[in-house]
Amino acid sequence: MRSIWKGSVSFGLVSIGVKLYSATDEKSVSFHQVRREDGARIRYKRVAESDGEEVSYSDIAKGYELPNGETVVLTDDDFADLPLPSARVVDVVQFVPAEQIDPIYYNKSYYLEPEKSAVKPYVLLRDALTESETVGVVKVAIRNREQLATLRVRDGVIVLNTMIWPDEVRTADFGFLDDDVELREQEKNMARSLVESMAGDFEPEDYTDDYREALEAVIDAKVEGREIVETEEPQPNAGNVVDLMSALRASVDAAKKGRGESAGGAATAAKAPAKKAAKKAATKETGKAAKAPAKKAAKKTAKKTAAKKTTKASTKTAARKAARKSA
Repeated sequence: MRSIWKGSVSFGLVSIGVKLYSATDEKSVSFHQVRREDGARIRYKRVAESDGEEVSYSDIAKGYELPNGETVVLTDDDFADLPLPSARVVDVVQFVPAEQIDPIYYNKSYYLEPEKSAVKPYVLLRDALTESETVGVVKVAIRNREQLATLRVRDGVIVLNTMIWPDEVRTADFGFLDDDVELREQEKNMARSLVESMAGDFEPEDYTDDYREALEAVIDAKVEGREIVETEEPQPNAGNVVDLMSALRASVDAAKKGRGESAGGAATAAKAPAKKAAKKAATKETGKAAKAPAKKAAKKTAKKTAAKKTTKASTKTAARKAARKSA
């Protein structure tokens, strides 16, 4: 790697000489503008708007347009005279818990490598950041612009993350935030089930830029003169999603299917209350069904008992009449 900046980290009264390296390398495929028929490069000329004459790079300055249309011209000397106390110095302002910094503020990452004579204080600061579980809030000037940044530790190296200023973060002012949206408990449970079914550990190497790979394959095919075959990955079919619950249930099933798990778990979870109610109703019906024969048997027994009593009474009456007739 090639360093893009040299300076020092001001840590209290300690000064740590460091070199700055870009920690990321964007892998996008770049193109030139060319003429379609023969691939000839298209070049742009810097031309003055007033007379159409080409302007050399050394004669180009920066212009700030005023509201009335007039332009203020600023040269390199004007920028060199700006009072930047953090020029060539990473000035540590404060140490704060890492979780207090919203990731929306982060911009770009850089590695800090210590100069040979500054390894010991570098390691001292690195270990202090690690043990205290904090990040250092700093100010630094890179490419003639003062920036807010943080110092944190990654793989034993101090990383400088440049940040945007607070007034550069837009307010999320959207109309739906004022809407009173009612969510059913069943929908919340299904959403939680979907999150749980898709939960796992973040492994960066598991993610690839499929578009870039496909684009590189197209370029390789053009070079080798091969036929380009288009392929399409099969997408999980969620069926006819007619409401939020159906969409959530289909998403959970698709997520579980992708992980090799049974897809019936989500439906089972969603149907549990219904099954419980059905079971309760069935139990009630079973109870009624069980009581019916008992009632019928009791009624039959009562009839038999009444019949026996009637027969016994009739026998006694007949006996009495016979006795009276004999007398």
